[in-house]
Amino acid sequence: MLPLARRLARRGPGALSRRPLSTGPPADPGVLASRLASRAVVRFRGPEAARFLNSLLTNDVLLSHGAPASSQPQRYAPTPNAPARAPPPRYAALLTPQGRFLYDLFLYRPAPRSQMLDRTGSAPQTGERPGGEDGEGGGEVLADVDAAEVDELLACFKRYRLRSKVEIDNVSEEFLCWQRFGSDVAHAGPSTQEPEAQSIGWGQGSDHAAESSAQGNGHGWQWLKDPRLDILGYRGIFPADTIPPLVEADKEADERHYLLWRIENGVAEGSTEIPKGEAIPLEYNLAGLNAISFDKGCYIGQELIARTHHRGVIRKRLIPLKFVDENDKEIKQAVAPGSDVVDEASGKKVGTVSTALGSRGMGLLRLDSALKQNATLAISDNQDVRVKAIKPDWWPAEWTEVLGQQSAVA
Repeated sequence: MLPLARRLARRGPGALSRRPLSTGPPADPGVLASRLASRAVVRFRGPEAARFLNSLLTNDVLLSHGAPASSQPQRYAPTPNAPARAPPPRYAALLTPQGRFLYDLFLYRPAPRSQMLDRTGSAPQTGERPGGEDGEGGGEVLADVDAAEVDELLACFKRYRLRSKVEIDNVSEEFLCWQRFGSDVAHAGPSTQEPEAQSIGWGQGSDHAAESSAQGNGHGWQWLKDPRLDILGYRGIFPADTIPPLVEADKEADERHYLLWRIENGVAEGSTEIPKGEAIPLEYNLAGLNAISFDKGCYIGQELIARTHHRGVIRKRLIPLKFVDENDKEIKQAVAPGSDVVDEASGKKVGTVSTALGSRGMGLLRLDSALKQNATLAISDNQDVRVKAIKPDWWPAEWTEVLGQQSAVA
Protein backbone atom coordinates (compact mmCIF):
# COMPACT_ATOMS: atom_id res chain seq x y z
CA MET A 1 0.00 0.00 0.00
CA LEU A 2 1.24 3.49 -0.86
CA PRO A 3 2.20 5.91 1.91
CA LEU A 4 -0.61 8.03 3.30
CA ALA A 5 0.61 11.29 1.77
CA ARG A 6 0.71 9.72 -1.69
CA ARG A 7 -2.85 8.41 -1.36
CA LEU A 8 -4.01 11.85 -0.26
CA ALA A 9 -2.39 13.39 -3.31
CA ARG A 10 -5.17 12.08 -5.57
CA ARG A 11 -7.96 13.48 -3.43
CA GLY A 12 -7.23 17.17 -3.89
CA PRO A 13 -7.74 19.97 -1.33
CA GLY A 14 -11.49 19.55 -1.11
CA ALA A 15 -11.18 16.08 0.38
CA LEU A 16 -9.08 17.44 3.18
CA SER A 17 -11.70 19.97 4.21
CA ARG A 18 -14.53 17.43 4.13
CA ARG A 19 -12.95 14.71 6.24
CA PRO A 20 -9.99 14.22 8.61
CA LEU A 21 -6.70 12.87 7.35
CA SER A 22 -7.07 9.12 7.00
CA THR A 23 -6.04 6.17 4.92
CA GLY A 24 -7.99 5.40 1.80
CA PRO A 25 -7.98 3.03 -1.13
CA PRO A 26 -4.67 2.70 -2.96
CA ALA A 27 -4.21 5.16 -5.78
CA ASP A 28 -1.43 6.40 -7.98
CA PRO A 29 0.44 9.36 -6.49
CA GLY A 30 -0.39 12.78 -7.87
CA VAL A 31 1.18 16.21 -7.92
CA LEU A 32 0.02 18.84 -5.46
CA ALA A 33 0.95 22.46 -4.83
CA SER A 34 0.57 24.16 -1.47
CA ARG A 35 0.81 27.78 -0.46
CA LEU A 36 2.91 27.70 2.68
CA ALA A 37 1.15 29.93 5.18
CA SER A 38 3.65 28.74 7.78
CA ARG A 39 6.44 30.55 5.92
CA ALA A 40 7.20 34.24 5.46
CA VAL A 41 9.59 36.13 3.18
CA VAL A 42 12.42 38.37 4.36
CA ARG A 43 14.54 40.43 1.98
CA PHE A 44 18.24 41.11 2.48
CA ARG A 45 19.33 43.86 0.12
CA GLY A 46 22.58 45.75 -0.27
CA PRO A 47 26.15 45.45 -1.57
CA GLU A 48 27.14 43.17 1.34
CA ALA A 49 23.94 41.11 1.65
CA ALA A 50 25.35 37.73 0.56
CA ARG A 51 28.61 38.16 2.46
CA PHE A 52 26.69 39.18 5.60
CA LEU A 53 24.57 36.02 5.46
CA ASN A 54 27.58 33.84 4.72
CA SER A 55 29.30 35.01 7.89
CA LEU A 56 26.33 33.92 10.03
CA LEU A 57 24.73 30.84 8.48
CA THR A 58 25.69 27.15 8.41
CA ASN A 59 25.83 26.87 4.63
CA ASP A 60 28.06 28.51 2.04
CA VAL A 61 25.84 31.22 0.64
CA LEU A 62 28.50 32.63 -1.68
CA LEU A 63 28.74 29.42 -3.71
CA SER A 64 25.05 29.58 -4.49
CA HIS A 65 25.33 33.10 -5.83
CA GLY A 66 28.14 32.63 -8.29
CA ALA A 67 31.78 33.52 -8.53
CA PRO A 68 33.16 36.91 -7.51
CA ALA A 69 32.45 39.64 -9.99
CA SER A 70 35.36 40.92 -12.06
CA SER A 71 36.69 44.34 -11.28
CA GLN A 72 36.18 45.21 -14.96
CA PRO A 73 32.71 45.67 -16.47
CA GLN A 74 31.60 42.49 -18.22
CA ARG A 75 29.89 42.35 -21.59
CA TYR A 76 27.36 39.65 -22.28
CA ALA A 77 24.60 38.81 -24.71
CA PRO A 78 21.44 37.19 -23.28
CA THR A 79 19.95 34.56 -25.55
CA PRO A 80 16.91 36.05 -27.33
CA ASN A 81 13.62 34.93 -25.76
CA ALA A 82 15.45 32.83 -23.14
CA PRO A 83 14.01 33.17 -19.62
CA ALA A 84 16.25 34.44 -16.86
CA ARG A 85 17.97 31.69 -14.88
CA ALA A 86 18.06 32.25 -11.18
CA PRO A 87 20.87 30.59 -9.20
CA PRO A 88 19.74 27.46 -7.31
CA PRO A 89 18.41 28.12 -3.80
CA ARG A 90 20.37 27.31 -0.66
CA TYR A 91 19.07 25.82 2.59
CA ALA A 92 20.82 27.01 5.75
CA ALA A 93 20.32 27.60 9.46
CA LEU A 94 21.19 30.25 12.00
CA LEU A 95 22.48 28.81 15.28
CA THR A 96 23.13 30.06 18.77
CA PRO A 97 26.78 30.60 19.79
CA GLN A 98 26.49 27.22 21.57
CA GLY A 99 25.57 25.52 18.28
CA ARG A 100 21.84 25.05 18.94
CA PHE A 101 19.26 25.61 16.21
CA LEU A 102 17.47 28.96 15.96
CA TYR A 103 16.00 29.44 12.47
CA ASP A 104 16.08 27.74 9.08
CA LEU A 105 16.15 29.73 5.84
CA PHE A 106 15.67 28.93 2.16
CA LEU A 107 17.78 31.52 0.35
CA TYR A 108 16.93 32.66 -3.18
CA ARG A 109 18.95 34.96 -5.37
CA PRO A 110 16.60 36.46 -7.98
CA ALA A 111 17.89 36.39 -11.51
CA PRO A 112 19.72 39.64 -12.31
CA ARG A 113 17.30 42.23 -13.61
CA SER A 114 19.60 42.81 -16.56
CA GLN A 115 18.95 39.21 -17.66
CA MET A 116 15.19 39.19 -17.19
CA LEU A 117 12.84 39.32 -20.14
CA ASP A 118 10.64 42.32 -20.67
CA ARG A 119 6.87 41.88 -20.76
CA THR A 120 6.91 41.19 -24.49
CA GLY A 121 9.22 38.22 -24.02
CA SER A 122 12.12 39.92 -25.81
CA ALA A 123 15.55 39.68 -24.22
CA PRO A 124 17.27 42.92 -23.16
CA GLN A 125 19.92 44.37 -25.46
CA THR A 126 23.58 43.49 -25.02
CA GLY A 127 25.20 45.78 -22.47
CA GLU A 128 27.22 46.06 -19.30
CA ARG A 129 26.30 44.04 -16.29
CA PRO A 130 24.83 46.50 -13.77
CA GLY A 131 26.98 46.82 -10.66
CA GLY A 132 26.01 44.85 -7.58
CA GLU A 133 23.67 42.41 -9.28
CA ASP A 134 26.07 39.49 -9.51
CA GLY A 135 29.06 38.18 -7.66
CA GLU A 136 29.54 37.08 -4.11
CA GLY A 137 29.12 40.37 -2.35
CA GLY A 138 26.06 42.16 -3.59
CA GLY A 139 22.53 42.25 -4.81
CA GLU A 140 19.38 40.94 -3.21
CA VAL A 141 18.61 37.73 -1.36
CA LEU A 142 15.08 36.61 -0.51
CA ALA A 143 14.73 34.26 2.45
CA ASP A 144 11.83 31.89 3.04
CA VAL A 145 11.58 31.68 6.85
CA ASP A 146 9.28 30.46 9.63
CA ALA A 147 6.33 32.88 9.76
CA ALA A 148 5.79 32.31 13.48
CA GLU A 149 9.32 33.55 14.18
CA VAL A 150 9.70 36.27 11.57
CA ASP A 151 9.68 39.23 13.99
CA GLU A 152 12.27 37.67 16.28
CA LEU A 153 14.32 36.59 13.27
CA LEU A 154 14.38 40.15 11.93
CA ALA A 155 15.46 41.52 15.30
CA CYS A 156 18.18 38.86 15.56
CA PHE A 157 19.70 39.60 12.15
CA LYS A 158 19.56 43.33 12.76
CA ARG A 159 21.56 42.87 15.96
CA TYR A 160 24.25 41.11 13.95
CA ARG A 161 24.20 43.67 11.15
CA LEU A 162 26.45 46.24 12.90
CA ARG A 163 28.04 48.26 10.08
CA SER A 164 27.30 45.83 7.25
CA LYS A 165 25.74 47.50 4.23
CA VAL A 166 22.54 45.49 4.14
CA GLU A 167 18.87 46.32 4.57
CA ILE A 168 16.62 43.68 6.19
CA ASP A 169 12.85 43.84 5.64
CA ASN A 170 9.76 41.67 6.02
CA VAL A 171 8.22 41.52 2.54
CA SER A 172 5.61 38.86 3.26
CA GLU A 173 2.83 41.13 1.94
CA GLU A 174 4.57 41.18 -1.44
CA PHE A 175 5.60 37.52 -1.75
CA LEU A 176 4.31 34.06 -0.87
CA CYS A 177 6.09 30.71 -0.53
CA TRP A 178 4.86 27.67 -2.46
CA GLN A 179 5.79 23.98 -2.73
CA ARG A 180 5.08 21.45 -5.51
CA PHE A 181 5.44 17.89 -4.27
CA GLY A 182 4.51 14.29 -4.91
CA SER A 183 6.35 11.40 -6.52
CA ASP A 184 5.49 12.66 -10.00
CA VAL A 185 7.64 15.76 -9.51
CA ALA A 186 10.46 14.06 -7.58
CA HIS A 187 13.37 13.15 -9.78
CA ALA A 188 17.11 12.75 -9.50
CA GLY A 189 18.08 14.62 -12.64
CA PRO A 190 20.78 17.29 -12.64
CA SER A 191 18.46 20.14 -13.58
CA THR A 192 17.21 22.59 -10.98
CA GLN A 193 14.31 23.56 -13.23
CA GLU A 194 10.81 22.10 -13.07
CA PRO A 195 10.72 19.40 -15.79
CA GLU A 196 7.16 20.26 -16.83
CA ALA A 197 8.28 23.80 -17.53
CA GLN A 198 11.11 22.58 -19.70
CA SER A 199 8.83 20.36 -21.78
CA ILE A 200 6.38 23.08 -22.80
CA GLY A 201 6.46 24.51 -26.31
CA TRP A 202 8.53 21.96 -28.20
CA GLY A 203 8.61 22.24 -31.97
CA GLN A 204 11.63 22.78 -34.17
CA GLY A 205 13.31 23.67 -30.89
CA SER A 206 12.41 24.98 -27.48
CA ASP A 207 9.79 27.71 -27.32
CA HIS A 208 11.53 29.84 -24.72
CA ALA A 209 8.67 32.29 -24.38
CA ALA A 210 6.31 29.46 -23.42
CA GLU A 211 8.97 28.01 -21.14
CA SER A 212 9.31 31.35 -19.40
CA SER A 213 5.55 31.55 -18.86
CA ALA A 214 5.54 28.04 -17.40
CA GLN A 215 8.37 28.82 -15.03
CA GLY A 216 6.88 31.99 -13.66
CA ASN A 217 6.73 35.13 -15.70
CA GLY A 218 8.98 37.37 -17.71
CA HIS A 219 10.60 38.71 -14.57
CA GLY A 220 12.40 35.70 -13.24
CA TRP A 221 10.04 33.92 -10.81
CA GLN A 222 10.56 30.18 -11.15
CA TRP A 223 9.97 26.81 -9.54
CA LEU A 224 13.33 25.50 -8.38
CA LYS A 225 14.34 22.10 -7.07
CA ASP A 226 14.07 21.87 -3.29
CA PRO A 227 17.68 22.19 -2.10
CA ARG A 228 17.24 19.55 0.61
CA LEU A 229 16.11 16.38 -1.18
CA ASP A 230 14.86 15.51 -4.67
CA ILE A 231 11.89 13.67 -3.17
CA LEU A 232 10.57 16.93 -1.70
CA GLY A 233 9.86 18.34 -5.15
CA TYR A 234 10.04 22.02 -6.06
CA ARG A 235 9.88 25.21 -4.07
CA GLY A 236 9.54 28.86 -4.99
CA ILE A 237 8.81 32.40 -3.91
CA PHE A 238 6.21 34.14 -6.07
CA PRO A 239 4.49 37.54 -6.07
CA ALA A 240 1.51 37.54 -3.72
CA ASP A 241 -0.90 38.79 -6.38
CA THR A 242 -0.31 35.87 -8.77
CA ILE A 243 -0.90 32.13 -8.85
CA PRO A 244 2.34 30.30 -9.65
CA PRO A 245 2.59 28.48 -12.99
CA LEU A 246 1.71 24.80 -13.21
CA VAL A 247 -0.71 25.10 -10.27
CA GLU A 248 -4.01 23.57 -11.37
CA ALA A 249 -7.15 24.56 -9.49
CA ASP A 250 -7.92 20.99 -8.43
CA LYS A 251 -4.32 20.35 -7.37
CA GLU A 252 -3.91 23.24 -4.93
CA ALA A 253 -3.88 21.54 -1.54
CA ASP A 254 -4.03 22.46 2.10
CA GLU A 255 -0.56 22.80 3.64
CA ARG A 256 -1.24 19.77 5.84
CA HIS A 257 -0.74 17.60 2.75
CA TYR A 258 2.77 18.98 2.45
CA LEU A 259 3.35 18.53 6.18
CA LEU A 260 2.33 14.88 5.86
CA TRP A 261 4.64 14.45 2.88
CA ARG A 262 7.54 15.77 4.95
CA ILE A 263 6.61 13.66 7.97
CA GLU A 264 6.67 10.48 5.92
CA ASN A 265 10.13 11.41 4.65
CA GLY A 266 11.41 12.46 8.07
CA VAL A 267 12.08 16.11 7.21
CA ALA A 268 11.38 18.77 9.84
CA GLU A 269 10.98 22.44 8.97
CA GLY A 270 10.76 25.57 11.06
CA SER A 271 11.40 26.42 14.68
CA THR A 272 8.35 24.51 15.96
CA GLU A 273 9.39 21.15 14.52
CA ILE A 274 13.09 21.85 15.22
CA PRO A 275 12.98 23.25 18.77
CA LYS A 276 14.48 26.73 18.86
CA GLY A 277 17.44 27.11 21.18
CA GLU A 278 17.46 23.38 22.02
CA ALA A 279 17.90 21.23 18.91
CA ILE A 280 21.34 19.99 17.86
CA PRO A 281 21.30 20.41 14.05
CA LEU A 282 23.03 17.11 13.27
CA GLU A 283 20.45 15.18 15.30
CA TYR A 284 17.74 16.77 13.14
CA ASN A 285 19.58 15.57 10.02
CA LEU A 286 20.44 19.04 8.71
CA ALA A 287 23.77 17.78 7.34
CA GLY A 288 21.92 15.21 5.21
CA LEU A 289 19.52 17.94 4.08
CA ASN A 290 22.32 20.06 2.59
CA ALA A 291 22.02 22.77 5.24
CA ILE A 292 25.59 22.60 6.55
CA SER A 293 28.92 23.19 4.83
CA PHE A 294 31.95 21.68 6.55
CA ASP A 295 34.36 23.47 4.22
CA LYS A 296 33.37 27.14 4.55
CA GLY A 297 34.84 29.61 7.00
CA CYS A 298 33.60 30.39 10.48
CA TYR A 299 29.95 30.95 11.35
CA ILE A 300 27.98 31.23 14.55
CA GLY A 301 27.91 27.90 16.45
CA GLN A 302 30.45 26.23 14.16
CA GLU A 303 32.56 24.76 16.98
CA LEU A 304 29.91 22.34 18.26
CA ILE A 305 28.88 21.34 14.74
CA ALA A 306 32.45 20.60 13.67
CA ARG A 307 33.28 18.71 16.87
CA THR A 308 30.13 16.57 16.69
CA HIS A 309 30.59 15.88 12.98
CA HIS A 310 34.22 14.81 13.23
CA ARG A 311 33.48 12.63 16.23
CA GLY A 312 31.40 10.67 13.75
CA VAL A 313 28.68 9.19 15.99
CA ILE A 314 25.17 10.64 16.20
CA ARG A 315 23.23 8.40 18.59
CA LYS A 316 19.87 10.18 18.30
CA ARG A 317 18.16 11.32 15.11
CA LEU A 318 14.81 12.62 13.93
CA ILE A 319 12.98 9.68 12.38
CA PRO A 320 9.51 9.10 10.86
CA LEU A 321 6.98 7.30 13.07
CA LYS A 322 3.75 5.42 12.50
CA PHE A 323 1.21 4.97 15.31
CA VAL A 324 -0.67 1.64 15.37
CA ASP A 325 -2.71 -0.49 17.76
CA GLU A 326 -1.89 -4.01 18.93
CA ASN A 327 -3.38 -5.37 15.67
CA ASP A 328 -1.04 -3.20 13.59
CA LYS A 329 -3.91 -0.96 12.48
CA GLU A 330 -3.14 2.74 12.13
CA ILE A 331 -4.49 4.92 14.95
CA LYS A 332 -5.55 8.46 14.08
CA GLN A 333 -5.18 11.56 16.26
CA ALA A 334 -4.03 9.52 19.27
CA VAL A 335 -0.63 11.07 19.91
CA ALA A 336 0.34 14.61 20.86
CA PRO A 337 3.71 16.27 20.22
CA GLY A 338 5.91 15.97 23.29
CA SER A 339 4.80 12.43 24.12
CA ASP A 340 7.56 10.12 25.32
CA VAL A 341 8.37 6.94 23.38
CA VAL A 342 9.46 3.97 25.51
CA ASP A 343 10.81 0.49 24.90
CA GLU A 344 8.13 -1.88 26.20
CA ALA A 345 10.66 -4.60 26.97
CA SER A 346 12.92 -2.48 29.17
CA GLY A 347 10.58 0.36 30.08
CA LYS A 348 13.32 2.85 29.20
CA LYS A 349 12.66 6.07 27.36
CA VAL A 350 13.80 5.92 23.74
CA GLY A 351 12.89 9.45 22.64
CA THR A 352 10.15 12.02 22.17
CA VAL A 353 7.52 12.68 19.52
CA SER A 354 8.20 16.10 18.02
CA THR A 355 5.46 16.29 15.37
CA ALA A 356 2.22 14.32 14.92
CA LEU A 357 -0.48 14.40 12.26
CA GLY A 358 -3.09 11.67 12.05
CA SER A 359 -1.40 8.31 12.38
CA ARG A 360 2.03 9.64 11.42
CA GLY A 361 4.68 11.63 13.19
CA MET A 362 8.34 12.34 13.67
CA GLY A 363 10.40 11.90 16.80
CA LEU A 364 13.93 12.31 18.11
CA LEU A 365 14.82 8.73 19.06
CA ARG A 366 17.90 6.73 20.04
CA LEU A 367 18.83 4.77 16.94
CA ASP A 368 20.12 1.70 18.77
CA SER A 369 16.71 1.21 20.39
CA ALA A 370 14.40 2.52 17.66
CA LEU A 371 15.85 0.54 14.75
CA LYS A 372 16.90 -2.69 16.41
CA GLN A 373 15.27 -5.89 15.20
CA ASN A 374 11.98 -6.78 16.90
CA ALA A 375 11.86 -3.42 18.70
CA THR A 376 8.59 -2.88 20.59
CA LEU A 377 7.98 0.81 21.13
CA ALA A 378 4.98 2.49 22.70
CA ILE A 379 3.75 5.87 23.93
CA SER A 380 4.57 6.09 27.64
CA ASP A 381 1.22 7.50 28.81
CA ASN A 382 -0.82 5.35 26.42
CA GLN A 383 0.50 1.81 26.20
CA ASP A 384 -2.25 0.92 23.73
CA VAL A 385 -0.49 2.98 21.08
CA ARG A 386 2.43 1.16 19.47
CA VAL A 387 5.11 3.14 17.64
CA LYS A 388 6.88 1.99 14.51
CA ALA A 389 10.10 3.81 13.62
CA ILE A 390 10.78 3.90 9.87
CA LYS A 391 14.26 4.54 8.45
CA PRO A 392 13.91 6.88 5.42
CA ASP A 393 15.29 5.67 2.10
CA TRP A 394 17.34 8.84 1.67
CA TRP A 395 19.46 8.30 4.80
CA PRO A 396 23.16 7.65 4.08
CA ALA A 397 24.25 4.12 5.01
CA GLU A 398 26.86 5.39 7.48
CA TRP A 399 24.15 6.81 9.74
CA THR A 400 23.09 3.30 10.74
CA GLU A 401 26.35 1.39 10.28
CA VAL A 402 27.11 1.87 13.97
CA LEU A 403 24.00 -0.18 14.77
CA GLY A 404 25.31 -3.14 12.81
CA GLN A 405 28.66 -2.87 14.55
CA GLN A 406 27.00 -2.85 17.95
CA SER A 407 24.88 -5.88 17.05
CA ALA A 408 27.97 -7.78 15.90
CA VAL A 409 29.73 -7.07 19.20
CA ALA A 410 26.67 -8.15 21.18
